[in-house]
Amino acid sequence: MSSTAPTFPAISTKPGVGLVWALRDTQAMMWRNLTMLRRVPQLLVFAIVQPLIFVFMFRYVFGGAINSVPGVPYVDYLMPGIFVQTVTFGAINTAVGLAEDKNKGLLERLKSLPMSRSAVLGGRVLADTARDIVIVVLMLTIGFLVGFHTHTSVLKVTGGVALMVLFGFAICWIFAVIGLSVSNGEAAQAAAFPLLAPLTFASNAFVPTKSMPHWLAYWADRQPLSITVRGVRALMLGTEPTSYVWGSIIWSLAITAVLAPIAVRRFRNS
Repeated sequence: MSSTAPTFPAISTKPGVGLVWALRDTQAMMWRNLTMLRRVPQLLVFAIVQPLIFVFMFRYVFGGAINSVPGVPYVDYLMPGIFVQTVTFGAINTAVGLAEDKNKGLLERLKSLPMSRSAVLGGRVLADTARDIVIVVLMLTIGFLVGFHTHTSVLKVTGGVALMVLFGFAICWIFAVIGLSVSNGEAAQAAAFPLLAPLTFASNAFVPTKSMPHWLAYWADRQPLSITVRGVRALMLGTEPTSYVWGSIIWSLAITAVLAPIAVRRFRNS
């Protein structure tokens, strides 16, 4: 009596030496991570809780005291910053997921398979980017419920969503390096905060930078999250020059071009 071992056709059984095999392997890894999200929906729920807290805190607790926003109601100024902050904080999931996979030995098992090395990381980042799209759409809905209004066309608003998702994709590569450099998920979360704090809070996401000390405003005006927030405001509100849209795209592509190869190299050498 013979038994047949189960097969898993989603992942290529041939070495991922070509672009087609690499793309198929990446797709397989992306679906693997999305399946985990579907089976543990609490991950999606808790990913929405934190931005919700920020929305209600700045909209109803601090919003009445902030009157230095030029040209638009504070809620309209605030929500693009919350959107970009949400995709930035969401990138922690990349670090935690990779760190946990590494801690459990799963990455070692994947490295032993005849598959593209970049597919493991690419699938993880693409799955987290897909999750970002869902969360951003939900946050847009919440924004409309608390009084947020766009002042441009539907096409430009869609472009604003695409801009922040592209930025989230780039930030995921930074956190992929972090996740591969620590021992477990708790260490990944601890390592993420020193990077997130100067990006999100020392920015124009919540208040104009003119209220900051000169040295801090210099950083806040030029760092990538602030550039992306201004790009989203340009597309959704029409209050900023469209040059910030291109600035955000350049930042996102540059971060991806530098950090993605580093992450893949780190994965191969880990």
